[in-house]
Amino acid sequence: MNGAKRPYVVCHMVPSLDGRIVTTSWKLPPRVLAEYERTAATFNADAWMIGRISMEPYAGKARVPSRKVPHPIPRTDFIARRDADSYAIALDPSGKLTWKSGSIDEEHVITVLTEQVSDGYLAFLQSKGVSYVFGGKTDLNLKRVLEKLRKEFGIQRLLLEGGGKINGSFLAADLIDELSVLVAPIADGAIGTPSLFDAKEGKGPARHLKLVSFEKRTGDLLWLRYKPKR
Repeated sequence: MNGAKRPYVVCHMVPSLDGRIVTTSWKLPPRVLAEYERTAATFNADAWMIGRISMEPYAGKARVPSRKVPHPIPRTDFIARRDADSYAIALDPSGKLTWKSGSIDEEHVITVLTEQVSDGYLAFLQSKGVSYVFGGKTDLNLKRVLEKLRKEFGIQRLLLEGGGKINGSFLAADLIDELSVLVAPIADGAIGTPSLFDAKEGKGPARHLKLVSFEKRTGDLLWLRYKPKR
């Protein structure tokens, strides 16, 4: 149990046999993506979280107005909606995503920022109905972010579907409650591309896990579920 102050975090990913996660050159059949969504749905999560780069195709490309904001905007969280059935969460510390609206399909958007973003960008988010929470002055405190997501939006279960750095940051902070991987029947062979967890150069924050279940799925996928040994 992680305690009631933050959501239960499930890291759900599709890595290759050698742990790589950039799938663009793999030519995966549609059934693999469908299997990923089917397995993700079994967790009944309230929200999913990815990073800025992964979120760009979903966010769109609206123009951020260049006009000056007449009054400084306080660095307090902005909650546009609390009653959504599901939430799409972006980690965007520098405030670079140009949202077209405050929703992706029917899921309400929450973006996680640092206090370094401009007043103009905050005004832009408010105008689009995008909720935002601050995770720190210059760097994100992920534990604090999760606690805010639980308190302000009632999120109890979150799917972490990030890139290697985001997953690695959660791993280093010991904030992953379950690891769910659909191992693709592919040996990637690339050097220098993101892996499942990219926390730091050199010695990483090794975490010992215990196997909860394993299952062969459609398309020769192997679904492995682990929980950390604590």
